[in-house]
Amino acid sequence: WWFKLKQIQEMGGAIPAPFDCYMTVRGIKTLPYRMKGHVENAIKLAVFLENHAAVERVFYPGSASHPQFKIAQKQMSAGGGMLSFLVKGDAKEARAVVNQVKIFTQATSLGGVESLIEHRASVEGPDTKTPQNLIRVSAGLENAEDLIEDLAAALQAVSN
Repeated sequence: WWFKLKQIQEMGGAIPAPFDCYMTVRGIKTLPYRMKGHVENAIKLAVFLENHAAVERVFYPGSASHPQFKIAQKQMSAGGGMLSFLVKGDAKEARAVVNQVKIFTQATSLGGVESLIEHRASVEGPDTKTPQNLIRVSAGLENAEDLIEDLAAALQAVSN
């Protein structure tokens, strides 16, 4: 990995600060363990969402229901920590779910240790082609059961 970083630096001309280098090296050491946690939580969330009455569809490449599941199996060692899903309803219901959760943080990012959630259409603006009822999730490293309970409560509130 060190050779690869050096090669990127030489070819791209990027010269990060010493502290940034220290943080990169430090983070690389735990990356496999963090990715394992992301993937495990994303799988559990996808299974939960696929079986929830208030969810129209789940998009997770690690799930057999995903249209490109076979391709993902060939190209990836796991499904990753990102997933999205369609709430039954429209933008109003999707925003309500995102606003109802307690553990998830509303943010546009991915790969952090905390779970993130966002209503994509609100982020992209009025001209987006993204479905109005789509919610994107970046699974963090919190307890999966806590995340599921949080989403279940938010979806229940919207279903009533």
